[in-house]
Amino acid sequence: MTIKAINSRNQFKGTIKRIKRGDVVSEVEVDTGAGIITSVVTTSSLDDLGLKPGFEVIALFKSTEVALASFSKI
Repeated sequence: MTIKAINSRNQFKGTIKRIKRGDVVSEVEVDTGAGIITSVVTTSSLDDLGLKPGFEVIALFKSTEVALASFSKI
């Protein structure tokens, strides 16, 4: 299957650095070059996608809300 287009505009290319495998869900750490993004996916999806450290992936974000917290003053 090849994806020709996707409507998700928030995309970050990266490389899988680490996978913390669980029985039901797994954590996948993706290094984007600007920082690490951690995705929680089902372990069955992890296996179906064949994800492994070193693989290049695209992290896609689709959200209706982004919350910000202030921790310092300018």
